[in-house]
Amino acid sequence: MVQELDLKTKPLDVPSAIYQRRSIKTFKPDPISPELLKQLVELTVAAPSSFNIQDWRIILVQDEAQRAALAAASWNQKQIIEAPVTFVFAADATAGEQDLTPIFHKALETGAWNEKTVEYFKNSIPQFQTTLGDKRREYAIKDAIIAATHLVLAAESLGLSTCFMNGWIEEQVKEVIGVADNSDIAIAVLVPVGYAAEPRRDPGRLPLSYNVFVDRMGNPYNG
Repeated sequence: MVQELDLKTKPLDVPSAIYQRRSIKTFKPDPISPELLKQLVELTVAAPSSFNIQDWRIILVQDEAQRAALAAASWNQKQIIEAPVTFVFAADATAGEQDLTPIFHKALETGAWNEKTVEYFKNSIPQFQTTLGDKRREYAIKDAIIAATHLVLAAESLGLSTCFMNGWIEEQVKEVIGVADNSDIAIAVLVPVGYAAEPRRDPGRLPLSYNVFVDRMGNPYNG
């Protein structure tokens, strides 16, 4: 259960957070309170995932030495050092083949699933994972990216700023977070979180007709 927000100002609504959010590259050193950080984590893991297997593995990098190591694994981008915490979104390609009993029990407890649904998923989830083959990694990364999107919008709504980062060396990031020898873990994205030390500038967007289509590519959506 997400705790009641303790903020001086009302959190932004979802459309406002979407329109306001920008990638911030310079952060203030101000820490994020433990209560606010917990709210961010809870809002992040509220994201949907395939079969609700929650196959993301989120590492909060806060220690100064760890931040420095993570920055070094990310082409020395300074926002990781400046921001008080960086969320590393990893993805476990084997999550659907592991013990899903806690997930089943929770769904039964909340009433979201009944016994028949649980019995169906006990068979269908492993079967689906098997049919995915090499695409298991891709599916897990997609789920992790969905969770990361929840994070950046939640952070923006609560007065914080973020930066999606896709510039890093996977093997080195895995070394930093302690999974260098686990080939089933993939790195999806890194997201520094903190208080912006620069203005949010809007770079603009292309006309909808440029890259939004109706029914098939080449039939532009004109709004």
